[in-house]
Amino acid sequence: AAAAPGKKITARLKRTLPVRGPQAPTLSELMRWYCLNTNTHGCRRIVVSRGRLRRLLWILLTLSAVGLILWQCAELLMNYYSASVSVTVQFQKLPFPAVTICNINPYKYSAMKEYLSELDKETKKALETFYGFSEGKSKVRRSVDDWNSTGSDFFQQIPLLKVEELSRTATELHSGQKRRVEGSVFHKDSSIVNSGDSNDIIGFQLCDANNSSECALYTFSSGVNAIQEWYKLHYMNIMAQIPLETKEKLSYSADDLILTCFFDGLSCDKRHFTRFHHPLHGNCYTFNSGENGTILSTSTGGSEYGLHVVLYIDEADYNPFLVTSTGAKIIVHDQNEYPFIEDIGTEIETAAATSIGMHFTRSRKLSKPYSDCTETGADIPVDNLYNKSYSLQICLHSCFQKAMVESCGCAQYAQPLPAGAEYCNYKKNPNWMYCYYRLHEKFVKEQLGCQQICKDACSFKEWALTTSIAQWPSTVSEDWMLRVLSWDKGQKLNNKKLNKTDLANLMVFYKDLNERFISENPANTLVILLSNFGGQLGLWMSCSVVCVIEIVEVFLIDSLSIVLRRQWQRAKKWWSHRQRGGPGTAQAGDLEGQGHHNPACLDEDLPTFTTALRLPLPQDSPLPRTPPPNYSTLRLESAFSEQLPDTLEPGRP
Repeated sequence: AAAAPGKKITARLKRTLPVRGPQAPTLSELMRWYCLNTNTHGCRRIVVSRGRLRRLLWILLTLSAVGLILWQCAELLMNYYSASVSVTVQFQKLPFPAVTICNINPYKYSAMKEYLSELDKETKKALETFYGFSEGKSKVRRSVDDWNSTGSDFFQQIPLLKVEELSRTATELHSGQKRRVEGSVFHKDSSIVNSGDSNDIIGFQLCDANNSSECALYTFSSGVNAIQEWYKLHYMNIMAQIPLETKEKLSYSADDLILTCFFDGLSCDKRHFTRFHHPLHGNCYTFNSGENGTILSTSTGGSEYGLHVVLYIDEADYNPFLVTSTGAKIIVHDQNEYPFIEDIGTEIETAAATSIGMHFTRSRKLSKPYSDCTETGADIPVDNLYNKSYSLQICLHSCFQKAMVESCGCAQYAQPLPAGAEYCNYKKNPNWMYCYYRLHEKFVKEQLGCQQICKDACSFKEWALTTSIAQWPSTVSEDWMLRVLSWDKGQKLNNKKLNKTDLANLMVFYKDLNERFISENPANTLVILLSNFGGQLGLWMSCSVVCVIEIVEVFLIDSLSIVLRRQWQRAKKWWSHRQRGGPGTAQAGDLEGQGHHNPACLDEDLPTFTTALRLPLPQDSPLPRTPPPNYSTLRLESAFSEQLPDTLEPGRP
């Protein structure tokens, strides 16, 4: 089939108007074509404007508009990853939180004496030597020569020292020997002002069992703090070797701790409390733990509709060296949270009525990319040792315990035991104290990596507490109240007379039933972000999405294809030259008379006068001229060789 007339003309133009050089337009030609055909008016005005000043002004205006677009779009992107905080308050029936109660004294001193007898004996000797303290005797200081030369394992492994900072010498209180203090010196309570007497500084030295030259001296400006810290170290070592079942028997039972209980105006008893054993606080009891699947709630605020308990503290059976305050510790928490008594517990005084009013708040933060929080803790590379819902404290304690097991070969007594590990003690781990203190120092200085690994939880519940204290019982009611309580609990207390310093009155209640919900919401959605982008492009460049696609096509795809084609042409030319061994450039005559594909002519479009004017002319060729008219074409010629008979006039041949 014959080709269409338009295609014939296009092919003839391509043959007669060859393109010199690489068979593609240059980048400058591409940019000029873009400016003439784009919908962004600024770029077009740069090309079509006459005069350098006007063209320069349009260049400045266009570049300024592009800069403003980039700046505004960057602001929009940053705002897209920001969150707004909203607070919602609802008045409704609220679930009552779990309330965990512990006696400040973890174990009955009368039951622990057989385990602590040697430690208590050495502690009393230290007090007598330092301060002339003696039970039933005059307070006369003893000389260090009065110590038993053999001593005990406690002083042989970690002796108490009287330190002279200026001379860096220390006197061992057990043997009376003086020695030079080597290694680092750490002041554990530097906030306490020293009296200025270097002989009053007391501490102890911990050394690496594998390298005796590696030592650290821990000093205390207060003798009370030094003796308590030294006592706790040996106390944890002893408790780590006692089985859990035995320790639960040595601590307080629910009947021992709780005298009376009321919730929401109704009586309650030990069946509403769940026991769990805390390493540092002994037996603790949680009210409304939810273990049986039931969580109590309250529909009325006020002290009369909360939890009301009277606790028996039994101050006479306190360990005099382990704790120096009397009372109980409580913590309000969610049923799925672990109660960190030692970190955020609230102390309850004896001989006082403590009222704790609560405000309930639920918080919810957005996770990545808005904040660096975790939903469930599954993305944190730390095993949860507490079997409770994730929290930052659980992660930090678990991370430290993991580092303790890896570095020291045993677990620290105050935290849960990891699988396959055992608690540290002198017999199996003689180096654990030195290792523990060094590791804890790194943890506090954030050199252990736990603070970098652990993240905040995205959602959590919080009870804001307001505490008020009143004297209880009053002077006029003290006599009959103590008599009634002694009568009601006479069998439990073995007919022992109650003293008001042995009792603590606790009330925990909602001040109101307003649940506050604090949540983070994205400041911008994707639809708003795209709308803002479109508004900025339309405002500064009169541009749309099609214009953006055009920019991507021209500046990325077309420009890249031109550069690649030029490189390909050069590579082909270099390879052809290498194969022939001739000159690297083509002869001029080779290009003349050859048909070339001209990209200005598209096969799909018919050629026009404007298109023909845009075609580049071959070099060394005369300008085309308009041919003179062919007047013979004006003559009318018949399309047939002879006239048909039926068209002849009658009478004519």
